Amino acid sequence: MTFSILAQDSSSGAFAGAAATGSLCVGGWVLRGDSRAGLSASQGAAPSTMWGEDALDLMRNGLSAQDTVTSLITVDRGRDWRQLAVLDRAGNTACHTGDSNTDWKGALIAPGLVVSGNLLAGAHVLQALRDTYLGTTGHVAQRLIAALSAAETAGGDTRGLQSAALLVVSDDAPPLSLRVDWAEHPIPALDELYSRSQSGDYAAWLPTVPTRNNPERGHD
Repeated sequence: MTFSILAQDSSSGAFAGAAATGSLCVGGWVLRGDSRAGLSASQGAAPSTMWGEDALDLMRNGLSAQDTVTSLITVDRGRDWRQLAVLDRAGNTACHTGDSNTDWKGALIAPGLVVSGNLLAGAHVLQALRDTYLGTTGHVAQRLIAALSAAETAGGDTRGLQSAALLVVSDDAPPLSLRVDWAEHPIPALDELYSRSQSGDYAAWLPTVPTRNNPERGHD
């Protein structure tokens, strides 16, 4: 039903994820992040938001990406209907893809990067997602949006797309959480929303918001 990408930006250390799907509200269902822990993407035929949240808790307490995935899937009898990708703070990645999810399904893993999906046109969708992110320059958010667009062009979710989302978390900046919960063309809509977040009054206000490295920041 979904394709997603989780990455650690090598230049800033920020954790960034993006996802798109052929149903509503992909951001609320799939993406979770905390700069103290990393990122998770919980998706599949019967996605568990608890998996995504519990993954952050486990990684925040020191578990690696692989140990986090193993811990969560071992105790869940519904694991065959779910897919979970995680990226820990050290840049390690892991993914579980349950056999009951609809083909094509799977994941590609690299240091600091994991792409995963199900109900896709084929493995080439994830290859486009990964390769475009790695081959694109600019802000990590722009790279992620470009990667989503390439995956859609490659065939994406076989039903088409209805929603898309972006999440960036960092110790040095306020969280960036953008969600297009429904649109006829959700990835261009996400791109437009990102552009708006980087200009005007909103962008001017962001430097006043506290961050983990500067929790007392505010208006002077």
